[in-house]
Amino acid sequence: MSSTLVPRALALGALSLAALAASAPAAFAEPLKIGFVVTQSGPGAVVGQDMMAGFKIGLKDAGLDSGPNAVQVIYEDDQLKPDVGRLATTKLLERDKVNLVSGMIWSNVLLASAKPVLDANAILVSANAGPSEYAGKLCHPNFFGVAFQNDTLHEPGGAYAQAKGIKRLGMIAPNYPAGKDAINGVKRFYKGESAAELYPSLDQFEFAAEIAQLRAAKAEAVYFFFAGAQAISFLKQYDQAGLTKTMPLIGAVPSLDAIVRNGVGAAAVGSIITTFWDDSFDNPVNKKFVADFAAGEKRMPTSYAATGYDTARLIGAALAKVNGDVANRKAFSAALASVEFASTRGSFKFNTNHMPIQNFYAGPIVADGEGKSKVGALELVLKDHKDSFAPTCQMAAN
Repeated sequence: MSSTLVPRALALGALSLAALAASAPAAFAEPLKIGFVVTQSGPGAVVGQDMMAGFKIGLKDAGLDSGPNAVQVIYEDDQLKPDVGRLATTKLLERDKVNLVSGMIWSNVLLASAKPVLDANAILVSANAGPSEYAGKLCHPNFFGVAFQNDTLHEPGGAYAQAKGIKRLGMIAPNYPAGKDAINGVKRFYKGESAAELYPSLDQFEFAAEIAQLRAAKAEAVYFFFAGAQAISFLKQYDQAGLTKTMPLIGAVPSLDAIVRNGVGAAAVGSIITTFWDDSFDNPVNKKFVADFAAGEKRMPTSYAATGYDTARLIGAALAKVNGDVANRKAFSAALASVEFASTRGSFKFNTNHMPIQNFYAGPIVADGEGKSKVGALELVLKDHKDSFAPTCQMAAN
């Protein structure tokens, strides 16, 4: 979104919180302790900061940041390392006695950390990562994915490429669980020829070899999945190689969000973004969230911030439903699964495997007139979309 639109958005901050937040009881039965595991250092820190900022705004709007129903949040840095994330999660459970663990940007961190949470009969509400394992065979009553199931984030890219008649599609994503889920998601809906399928490492920032392979493959377009600093590096190098116009990029929202677009200037123009959320969504909750985030952070939010916000609002609505009785895990889990709350995406609902059912959109990245870029008009690609793993989910006994 162009910076010229920010003042208009900021004016929306005057919307009444009472119109957006469900009324809470006078005092909850007991305080909720949340362990929030998120990347706060290294190249992944930029998206971690976005998620934390969105989560804190969500806590405020849900009435959980102060007063009789204030929750205690302990933030831990996973450093984008599974072993560090698992150690932090274990410490939160054993030392800090948290009732609920959230955050979890990266699937490799979540996969290393989820079992200790669930074995302790605590709740895990992932604000981003949605690995296929926990959508299917490892699904659990105490596990929730607020953002998406990983494959579904990328299935719109495959559907878009298929609908546009692209015959040869190159694909590139990091070599970790979410990267594999990404390409699997694209291929689930794209039936053309795979011109190249590349998996650089998650900490790689030089892509000359991969770009040369994509050039040699002579794809009509390239689907890519990177986030934050890694996405910025790839986009800059891809544009410098002269491929942006000859082999346009298609990428899910983390690959072309506001952080990335601001980091690459006009290099993203001409790419296609697929997304489940955008700062332009015209609903009261999203308008207020975008205005509050822009006022506090002096920049536009990303999907990481939006799902952090939605996570806090979900938790708040579920707490109100059980009057704060988090000791009854079965009732609290049931409340999380079924409670209605207004999200940045509009209406929100979980599938039977506790992954979202939601719409996905696609649109061009266009010039903003200031040397950078913004998201153009979005079109609906997949409506009320469910992930493909739900039929294999059989909830474990709680």
